[in-house]
Amino acid sequence: MKKTLSYTLILTFTLLALILTTTFSYNEKREIKTLTGTITNIKDNIITITTTDNVEYNIALDSHDLQLENTLILKYQGNLSTSKDFKIISYEQQEKESLVPIAWQDNGLFKDYYEQAYNLLNTLSLDEKIGQLLLARHPSNNDVKDAQTYHLGGYVFFASDFKNKTTEQVKNMISNIQTNTSIPLLTAVDEEGGKVIRVSKYQNLAPTPFLSPSEIYLEGGYEAIREDTINKSKLLSSLGLNLNLAPVVDVSTNKADYIYERTLKLPTNLVNIYAKTVIEASKEGTVSYTLKHFPGYGNSKDTHKGMAINKESLESIQNNYLPPFIFGIEAGAEAIMVSHNIMENIDSENPSSLSLKIHDILLKDLNFTGIIITDDLSMGAITQISMPNTKAILAGNDLLITTDYAKSFQEIKDSLANNTISEDILNHHVFKILAWKYYKHLI
Repeated sequence: MKKTLSYTLILTFTLLALILTTTFSYNEKREIKTLTGTITNIKDNIITITTTDNVEYNIALDSHDLQLENTLILKYQGNLSTSKDFKIISYEQQEKESLVPIAWQDNGLFKDYYEQAYNLLNTLSLDEKIGQLLLARHPSNNDVKDAQTYHLGGYVFFASDFKNKTTEQVKNMISNIQTNTSIPLLTAVDEEGGKVIRVSKYQNLAPTPFLSPSEIYLEGGYEAIREDTINKSKLLSSLGLNLNLAPVVDVSTNKADYIYERTLKLPTNLVNIYAKTVIEASKEGTVSYTLKHFPGYGNSKDTHKGMAINKESLESIQNNYLPPFIFGIEAGAEAIMVSHNIMENIDSENPSSLSLKIHDILLKDLNFTGIIITDDLSMGAITQISMPNTKAILAGNDLLITTDYAKSFQEIKDSLANNTISEDILNHHVFKILAWKYYKHLI
């Protein structure tokens, strides 16, 4: 009898303990807990929250309205360390008071990175700021030293930089520059396809040269254009290149036009879709693309050789040349290159690249918030103009393509010293470039 009672008591206590444990575990799972931290990364709807004691948690959330540097208050049940039994009850975002000047807060393409860009900007010396504006022609020697000396924003590579090099040699060349600079560089190339190819012309780097946009379109329409863009991006990215100075979205249907062979060779309405297709396809990779040549090359002569004047009416420019840029901007274009031709019926005195009126169309009328890049300032259309770097900055360009970057650096520094360029103007351009580099995950 005593033995039976003893067993009964043991069984009772065991069941009671099991009930209490289960209840406690159940209540613990149902308990609503709070996680508070700063949003430090957003990628593919995975939000990184960093607490005050520097612990990071990666949470799957709809990131549509979330912004970096804001505080996130998350209510949840279960265990943060495992997806098992984890359930989000609610969350709210508290905006961090921005230190970024109100005039710079344009709700632009890179807005999620403005705070980080502004913080980095405030740590840079004047020389470091100046250098970030320069997208310099890659030199045949001393590339690392010059990138360090002039604090360059990036290098543009030409075909001669790749000649007789293996894939590994190109990768090492670019990697060596990047690992020896404090702020990663933009590594740019003109890989348009067809007449202008810098990398794919060499069989040791690419199986076949990229065809021109018009050839690709004839072969397979916009789907072929999309695939071509993705293939370009994969090749360039594999070598360490992160910026393609393409596509050409100039409209030309006249074989006599200088730019004709580099275009789609089709009317505006079809070039619109081409611009949209390339930019959307580029978003699948890590290489940024550049719409060019704003506001449209038209029937202008070759600006590599000298000044070119376009006499078309403003209405013609607006109806025929601007739409592809509009479609590209709406698709998320990060950069636009401005040409050196004079659009006589917009600004008869200045090349487009140095024209405030042309840049106002891009910035104000088209609401472009990305990076504005000059065509190469060493081209014939510009060489006879005094202070081209200064005029380019004052016109509204963020990045200046330059071959003699030492001279460009010194000119800008002198213009800052004599107040031709204000430091506020300099800071805003550098701020945009840094925000872009954060957006591209270079920094």
